[in-house]
Amino acid sequence: MTLPQIESLGILAITLALFISDRLRYDVVAALALAVAAVLGVVPHDKVFEGFANPVVIIIAAVLVLGRAVTVSGVIEAAVTPVLHRLRFASLQIGALVACVTFLSALMKNVGTLGIFIPIAAQAAARGKRSPSSYMMPMSFGSLIGGTMTLIGTSPNLLISGVRQEVQGRPFAMFDFLPVGLPLSVISIGFLALGWRLLPAGRTEAAAQPDLGRYTSEARIPDGSGSIGKAVGALEAMSEGEIEITAVQRDGARHQPPAADLALAAGDILMLHGDPVAMEPLVERSGLELLHAEQIAQPNGAKGKDSELDTVEAVVTGRSELIGKSPESLALRSTYGLNLLAVSRSRQRITSRIRQTLLRAGDVLVLQGHRASLAEVLARLGCLPLAERQLRLGQERPRWFALIVLAVALGLVAMRLLPADIAFFAAAVAVVLGGALRPREAYEAIDWPIIVMLGCLIPVGESLRDTGAATVIAGALTGVAGHLPGPFAVALVLIVSMLVTPFMHHAAAVLVMGPIAAAIAHALGFAPEAFLMAVALGASSDFLTPIGHQNNLLVMGPGGYRFGDYWKLGLPMSCMVASLGTWLILRAWPLH
Repeated sequence: MTLPQIESLGILAITLALFISDRLRYDVVAALALAVAAVLGVVPHDKVFEGFANPVVIIIAAVLVLGRAVTVSGVIEAAVTPVLHRLRFASLQIGALVACVTFLSALMKNVGTLGIFIPIAAQAAARGKRSPSSYMMPMSFGSLIGGTMTLIGTSPNLLISGVRQEVQGRPFAMFDFLPVGLPLSVISIGFLALGWRLLPAGRTEAAAQPDLGRYTSEARIPDGSGSIGKAVGALEAMSEGEIEITAVQRDGARHQPPAADLALAAGDILMLHGDPVAMEPLVERSGLELLHAEQIAQPNGAKGKDSELDTVEAVVTGRSELIGKSPESLALRSTYGLNLLAVSRSRQRITSRIRQTLLRAGDVLVLQGHRASLAEVLARLGCLPLAERQLRLGQERPRWFALIVLAVALGLVAMRLLPADIAFFAAAVAVVLGGALRPREAYEAIDWPIIVMLGCLIPVGESLRDTGAATVIAGALTGVAGHLPGPFAVALVLIVSMLVTPFMHHAAAVLVMGPIAAAIAHALGFAPEAFLMAVALGASSDFLTPIGHQNNLLVMGPGGYRFGDYWKLGLPMSCMVASLGTWLILRAWPLH
C-alpha cells in the first residue's frame, strides 16, 4: 500500500472508533477527520471545503425547511385525526398511522414526520385504552423505510446519488428509488400493522400509564384563591376528569394520595397529573399558580414576537446532559432560560417534587422559553422537540401553501425542468416569503450538526476513492464476495451497511460504504448501481437498536420500551428488508 492509502485508512479507522465510542459529537468527529486529512494532504487543499458546496447539503437543508413549514401548518393533524376516530380495531389504527408516516417520510424529513404523529398516536391509544407501545415502534420503523422511496426521503439516498455522480458521471433521479422503496414500503406497512403483536405483551398496562398526553405538574394555592376551602374531589371535578390531584403538600406534610374530601388551604402545593392542555383552564379558573413558570429574563436583542414565551414538548435523548440531574441542580431558568412545567415518564408516575426529580432518557418534558432561543437551547441540552400541540395559541399561518410549494418543487424535479438543489432551495425561500415559516424558524429547522458532518465527511469519503484506499478494502471484501453469486454479493453489501449503521450516523455509513461498494462492483465486473442502492437501503434500515437512528430513540420514552425490545420486531423486519430488498434492487438495477 502507498503512504496516502495508509493515511486514508488510518483516518477511517480512527473516525469509526470515535463514532463507536460516542465520546465526541458526530459533527466534531467529522471535523477532526477532515482537519487531519487536510493537514496530511490526503484531501487536496483545494478540495477541503468542497463538501459544503455539494448539492446534497443544499437539498438536505432545504428539505428540512420545507418539512418544518408543512409540520407547523397543522394540515396533517387536521386530516388524520378524524379518520382515526372512525377506526376501532388496533391493527387498522396502527396500519393507518404507519401508512401516513411512511408515505409522508418520502417527502419530508422522517424525524419531523414522526414528531407530528407521536402525540396523535398517544391520544389514539388512550381513547382505545391500549398501550402506546403498540403504536410507537411500528411508526418509527415505517418512517425509516418510507424515506427509501425518493431521492429526498432520506440522506443516504442523497449521498449515494452523489457517489454515483462521481463513479458514473450521473446522479440518481428523484424517483429512481421508487421501484425498490414503494413495494418495500407497502409490504412493510402490512407487516407492521400486524407485527406489533411481537412487542412484549406484558408491557401493556405499564407502558400505557402514563402516556404521552399525561404529565405531572405542580401548582400552589395563593392567598385569596377561590380554591381555598374546596375539597380535592371538587377541584378535580372542575376538569371533568382530565386532571387528577395525586398529592397535596402542606407545612412539610404530604398527603399522597389525598382524600377526596380533604379541604384545601392557602399555601398548599398540589401535584397535578393530566394533559397540559386541560391544566391551563383548570389553573386559571380555580385561581391556582403554576409553579416554575416565573418570568424568564429576555435574551439579548430579542424584541417583539421573538421575546414572547413559547411552550413545547420535548423528549430527553440518550445524549442529553439532563440525564441523572434535577432541574434544581441544573438551574434551568438562570442558566438556560427555561421553565420546566411538567414531566411525563413511561411506566412510572412522578411522585417527587419536580425540581428534585432526576431526569432520565426518554422523559417527555413540557418546557417554556423565549421563542428567540428555544430551539437552540433544546439542541444544546440534547432534547428533541415534538410537533407543537397548540399549548399556546400561535400565529395563524397559510394552511395549504407549504404543501402546494412542496408539490410544485417535486413536479419540477420529476419533469427534469430544474435540478433538485435549485428547485428545493427556491421552494424553501418561497415558504418563508409566503409566511408559512418565519426566517428564524427556517434557520432553526436546519439540523446544523448534520450539515457540518456532511460537509466534512464528503471530501473524506472521496479521498478513500482518490487514494485507492477504497480499492484496498474492496479487495479484501471481494475475496469473500468473489466466491458468491452476484445477488449474494449485493446482499452482503446491504447487510454490512445495515450492521455498521447503528455504530455511526447513517449518513456517515453511506460516505464510508459507498466508495467501497462501487469498488467491489468494479472488481467483480458488475454495474455499480445495484451495490450503491444496497448501501443506501442498508444504511436507512436500522431496526435493531434505539441508538442507531434518532427516530428509534424518539419513541423509546413514549412507547415505554427497553433496549432489548427493538430486536423483537426489528429482527424480522431486518430479515425481510434484506431479502426482499435485494430481490427488488436486482429487478430494478440488473448487474449487467
